Amino acid sequence: MIVLVIVLCITDGVLSQIRYSVPEEADHGTFVGNIAEDLGLDLTKLASRRFQVVPSSRTPYLEVNLENGVLFVNEKIDREQICKQSASCQLNMEVFLENPLELFRVEIEVVDINDNPPSFPETDITVEISESATPGTRFPLESAFDPDVGSNALRTYDITTNNYFYLDVQTQTDGNKFAELVLEKPLDREQQAAHRYVLTAVDGGQPPRTGTALLVVKVLDSNDNVPVFDQPVYTVSLSENVPVGTLVIQLNATDLDEGLNGEIVYSFSNHISGRVKDLFSIDPRTGRIEVRGEVDFEESSLYQIFVQAKDLGPNAVPAHCKVLVKVSDMNDNAPEITFSTVTESVSEKAAPGTVIALLSVTDRDAEENGQIHVEILGDVPFKLKSSFRNYFTIVTDGPLNREQADSYSVTVVARDKGTPSLATSKSIRVQVSDENDNAPTFTQPIYDVYVTENNVPGAYIHAVTALDPDIGQNALISYSILECDIQGMSVKTYVSINEETGYLYALRSFDYEQLKDFTFMVQARDAGTPELFSNATVKVIIVDQNDNAPLVLAPVGKNGTAREPLPRSAEPGYLVTRIVAMDADDGENARLSYSIQRGNENGMFRMDWRTGELRTARRVSAKRDPHQLYDLLIEVRDHGQPPLSSSASVLVVLVDSVAEGHGSGDRGGTAKAKDGTLDLTLILIIALGSVSFIFLLVMIVLAVRCQKDKKLNIYTCLTSDCCLSCSSCCSQQSRARKKKLSKSDIMLVQSAVNVSGAGTAQVPVEESGSFGSHHQNQNYCYQTKHQRAELSYLVDRPRRVNSSAFQEADLVSSKDSGHGDSEQGDSDHDATNRGHSSGADLFSNCTEECKALGHSDRCWMPSFMPSDGRQGPDYRSNLHVPGMDSVPDTERGKGFASSFRVDISETA
Repeated sequence: MIVLVIVLCITDGVLSQIRYSVPEEADHGTFVGNIAEDLGLDLTKLASRRFQVVPSSRTPYLEVNLENGVLFVNEKIDREQICKQSASCQLNMEVFLENPLELFRVEIEVVDINDNPPSFPETDITVEISESATPGTRFPLESAFDPDVGSNALRTYDITTNNYFYLDVQTQTDGNKFAELVLEKPLDREQQAAHRYVLTAVDGGQPPRTGTALLVVKVLDSNDNVPVFDQPVYTVSLSENVPVGTLVIQLNATDLDEGLNGEIVYSFSNHISGRVKDLFSIDPRTGRIEVRGEVDFEESSLYQIFVQAKDLGPNAVPAHCKVLVKVSDMNDNAPEITFSTVTESVSEKAAPGTVIALLSVTDRDAEENGQIHVEILGDVPFKLKSSFRNYFTIVTDGPLNREQADSYSVTVVARDKGTPSLATSKSIRVQVSDENDNAPTFTQPIYDVYVTENNVPGAYIHAVTALDPDIGQNALISYSILECDIQGMSVKTYVSINEETGYLYALRSFDYEQLKDFTFMVQARDAGTPELFSNATVKVIIVDQNDNAPLVLAPVGKNGTAREPLPRSAEPGYLVTRIVAMDADDGENARLSYSIQRGNENGMFRMDWRTGELRTARRVSAKRDPHQLYDLLIEVRDHGQPPLSSSASVLVVLVDSVAEGHGSGDRGGTAKAKDGTLDLTLILIIALGSVSFIFLLVMIVLAVRCQKDKKLNIYTCLTSDCCLSCSSCCSQQSRARKKKLSKSDIMLVQSAVNVSGAGTAQVPVEESGSFGSHHQNQNYCYQTKHQRAELSYLVDRPRRVNSSAFQEADLVSSKDSGHGDSEQGDSDHDATNRGHSSGADLFSNCTEECKALGHSDRCWMPSFMPSDGRQGPDYRSNLHVPGMDSVPDTERGKGFASSFRVDISETA
C-alpha cells in the first residue's frame, strides 16, 4: 500500500515541500502520487510554465510525468542496497515551475518490507568450555545479520531445549541484538565431551523469518583462573581522519595463573561487525588497539569494539570488555554548491528582483563546521536571496545596461565557520540581452559639404555616419532624406542617399551661378521595436568654378568693333573710353584685369588694368595722318584657374575738335545703341523705349514752361553758340525761381535720347564697379523732387559686375570733364572758387566748351560757397544712385562729376 503524506511549507511564497512513501520492491509504473494535484497547481499551465525536475535531484528509481505531474516507480527499489542499515531511507527530488519561479521539494520515504531472513556468518559455531566452568558463566555467540530494519530486523535468538545452557539475548546501544550462552549446570567432560544444539535467529516481520546455525559446545579440561580486565567498558575519543597506526587504547587484562595459563592473548569478539575490523586492529600480545583504516565522522560518530582476553592454558576461559570509540568531527569537508537552474540571459530592462538562478549549498560537517555563509563576489548588479532551507536564488539588484556591460560573471562563494574555514566557489555567466533603448546618433549635428559646380550627376559627394550602441536589429541603421523643397523642387531631385551606408550622391550637375547652397535634413533610423531615430543637418555649399569668361558690356560697336573719337589736341591722360565687363563667376574667378593686346605698339595709349579706362599716354603726333585709325584689341581676363578671357576691338578715330569728336561719337553711339539693341531681350527693349518716351514728355513740358515764362529754355542753353547766353539762361532761371538749390532736390533718373531738333550730345554714363553694368549705354540727369513723379525709372542692378569701373573716377573728375581739352582750371574745385567770386550768378563757369558741346561739367555744376569762405559740402554727397549703396560718398561724387547733367526746375 502506498501511503501519501503531504506537508506543505511555504517560504516567501516561492518554495514548498511534499512527502510521499513507497514500499521497496514495488513494480515499475507503481503510482506514488500526483505532485501537481497535491500542490494545487493548474494542470493546464504545467507545459507553459515549463514544469520540470531539477537535474541534480533526478533518481533512476522514480520518474515524473511532466504533463500531468504523476510520480511513479521507474525501477524496483532495494532499500537495503540504497540505505544499508539506516533506520530511515528516503529519496529526495526537486521540481520547479517558471514564470514565476516556484520550487517544490519532494521527499519519498522507502518503506522496508521483510524480504530478508536473518543469517549467521557460519553454519557451524563452535564454543569451547572448560569443565570447571561454574554455572552462570557466559559465552558470547556470533550474531546473526538481518539487512532489514525496524520491525523486520532481528528480534531474538532461540536454542534447542537442553539441561545445561540457555540463551540471554541482549540489545546494543545501536539497537542490534546479540546472544550469550549461559551455563546453567556444571559440565562433566568425562560424561559428555561435546554438546550440539540448533541456534535460531528470528526477525520481527509478519510473518517472521528465521535463520539457523549448528552450535557445537566442546567440554575442555579446567583452567582455574580466567583473565580479568580493569573495567568492563572503556570510552575513548578519536578525531576523524587520523592517520593509520594511531593508538586508540591500550588494553590490559590480568591472569593469576602462571605459565601458559597466565599468558594472555587479545582478540576481537566474534560478534563485532566487519566494518570495525576494517577500521581497527588489535595486537594479540599487547592489547594495543590502533587505527587501521580511514575514520570518517560523516560515516559514523560512534564505534563499539568488543574485545576478549584468553590465556594460553588448557581449557582457557576468555574475559570480555567493550571499547566505545567516539569520533570527533573535523572541518574536513568544504561546502558544496549545486546550481539547479540558471537563466542564460536576462533583458537589460528586467525589473529588480528578477530571478537569474536557483542554487543549493550543503556541508557534510556538523555543528559550526557545517554552518555556511553564502555571498556573491564583486560589484555586480545581483544579490542572493535565501529561499528555502539551504536553497538560495540569485536575483537582479538594480538596473542593467547592456551598452555598459553585455555579460556578467557571477561568482558565488560558500564558506563554513570551522577552523580553519573552508570555502567553495562556483561561477555562472549571465548574458544581458539587448533592448532598443538607444537612438542612432550622428557623428556631428551639422555637415558642411563642399561640392564643386559642374559636377557629374550621380557623383559621390559626402558620407554621413550615425552610431547606435545597441546590437543586432536594434543597431541596424537605415538612412533617409527628409522631404523638403529647394527652389520649388523636391530635395530628392537634387541629392540621394544610400540607406545602408549613408553615402550622399548628387543627382544633378550644380551651377554656382544659379544655386550657391542649400540645406536639408537626413535621418538615421534603427530597426528595433519601437524604432528610434535622430536627425542631422546637411548644408551643401556649391564651390564656384571658373566656367564663365568675362563679358564685355561697353563700349558696344558694330560687328564687335567700337569706334571712339580722340581729339588731336588731347592731353596725356585723356580718357578715350572705359571698357566695362562682367563675369558671372565669383571671387577671384570674377576679378577682372584689362590690358591692350594689340595696336599699341608705339605706346600711344595706356590701360588701367583695374578700372578698364583707356587713356592717352602722350600727345597725338602732329604728323600723324588723321585718316589713320588706331585699331586696339583689348583683352579682359579673370583671375580664375585656369584664367578665362574675352576681347574687345576699339577703333580710335582722330578728330580735330571736341565738338566733332562728340558729334561723331553721338552718331557712333546711336549706331552702337541700335546695334546693341538688336541683341537685347524683348523685355529690355520695351523697358528702354518706355523710359525714353516718358523722358521725352518731361523734356517737352520743361520746354513749354520755359517758353511760357519768356525765358531761355534749357535746350536753348544746350545749343547756344555763346556760353554767356547759356550762363545767362541758367542764371535767369535761378533768379526767377528765387529758390536756392538744395542737395535734397537732386536725384538720379534716366535721360532720354536727343530731342528732335536739338543738337545736344548726350554723355553716356556707364555703371561699373561692384554694383552692376547694363548691356547698353544709359543717360542720366538730375531731377528735382517735383519731377520725381514724372520720372520714376531707376537703374536696374545686374547681379554681378566688374568692381573696378569707378575706382579712379576722381582722377577724371578733377582734371577732365570727359569730353577733351583738359585744362588746369577745368575742375570742380576751380569752378567753385569762381562761383564764389561771381556772386549772384549761380552758373558762371562756362568756357569754350559750351560753344562746341552746349554744356560742360562746369556749366551744370552748381558752385556756391558758404559765407564763411570755406568750401561747402559737395552736392554730390547727397546723390542716390540705385545699386550704389556700398560706394563711399566721396567716390560716388567723383565718379559721376564728369558725366551727369543737373536739371533745375521751379518748385511750385
